[in-house]
Amino acid sequence: MIEKPPSIEPKPDVIISLFCNAEYKKYFDRVEKDYLYWDKVKYNAPNGINPEDFWIAVKMQRLSNAISFGKYVFSYKINDYMQQYLHEFDMNFGGTLSSDNIITERTKQYYLLSSIMEEAIASSQMEGASTTRKVAKEMLRKQQKPKDASQQMILNNYRTIRFLSEKKDSPLSKELLLEIHRKISEKTLDNPEDVGNFRTTNDIVVSNKLTGEVAHYPPDCDEIELIIEQLCDFANNDKTFVHPIIKAIIIHFMISFLHPFVDGNGRTARSLFYWYMLKKGYWLTEFLSISRIIYSTKSKYEKVFLYTEQDDYNLGYFINYNLVVLNKAYKELKAYLDRKSKEHSALFEFKNVTGINERQAKILKIATKKPENIFICKDLETELGVSVKTIRADLEGLVKKDLLKTIHLNKRLTGYIRTDDFEDKLKEFSGN
Repeated sequence: MIEKPPSIEPKPDVIISLFCNAEYKKYFDRVEKDYLYWDKVKYNAPNGINPEDFWIAVKMQRLSNAISFGKYVFSYKINDYMQQYLHEFDMNFGGTLSSDNIITERTKQYYLLSSIMEEAIASSQMEGASTTRKVAKEMLRKQQKPKDASQQMILNNYRTIRFLSEKKDSPLSKELLLEIHRKISEKTLDNPEDVGNFRTTNDIVVSNKLTGEVAHYPPDCDEIELIIEQLCDFANNDKTFVHPIIKAIIIHFMISFLHPFVDGNGRTARSLFYWYMLKKGYWLTEFLSISRIIYSTKSKYEKVFLYTEQDDYNLGYFINYNLVVLNKAYKELKAYLDRKSKEHSALFEFKNVTGINERQAKILKIATKKPENIFICKDLETELGVSVKTIRADLEGLVKKDLLKTIHLNKRLTGYIRTDDFEDKLKEFSGN
């Protein structure tokens, strides 16, 4: 378990002296940048200052906003570092990605399909789905029937994300929440009656899967209906302004904290975050692989829940963590699109070949760089993102242009290689 913060009485004179001394500002900035918890704050106190006094000053600085659900009162403050993240997201998540508008209408569906698959797979793997990305993507692309519970979980997540995109204009309601859980947990729970229904017992605990140590006791099941009603009101009511991204993060937290279902709470919570971001116009969220970033930092994700609960329900830890995750996901998307843009530029010379499509241009590029390469339809399926039938038609089209020729690898398998006069033919079709 994490170290619980000390419970001490504040010393007003000491706190005032800390706030008023300009030399101490860098110490406050240091702990606020990563929104450090007590176990690290105590090592970042200024020389000569009692760590417990410094901790109290940090806590006082973090008190700003309060919000309650049921009998639970949460506090948070959006510090300068969080404001910077929010500003960047506001500037980019709802507008164009760049002046070049890399995500064009022509490529939008390709990128969207890939990102939704990544999100569905990573969110499921966080909850124990044991399958590889390659196998999972092949199942989704080919619309195959799930072979086990892990694949069913991934398929459910994929379908739920598509469903949420359609429901982005709907208000949050108990009915919508139960429908989301139904779609997420279908055919994956031990008791089918738990699908799409709130838990009715208190034997649910959040524990460390390795040590078995209990980390969180969710609220009593009798509190679920009231807190869900208040959470729906919080999501739908804009009379008191809360930044939409902060509100989405709080909704995410509350579902995880409340644990209203027997299972599938994490996936439901992350789905609601996704839904609310789309609802508020942050369309780029559809292209971000948020759960993949969370999955790669799962221990930290779990810790910020504990920090919040141990530090008098201070939501700042969870808010800061999720803003950092969004920023990483955004940077990864930009890097990915930049790579794709360069790949498209590199294909330009091959696109000059008359009568070929973009996939065939990619094949010609590979054939130019790797003259000894043997093309097999099945191997190209994942890379090109189309069916074997379509790839075979592409390869046969290049055979008709005398750019490729077939070879028989065995009785059943056919491969494709460059023709002997490949380079001459390429120049001929390129008009060079």
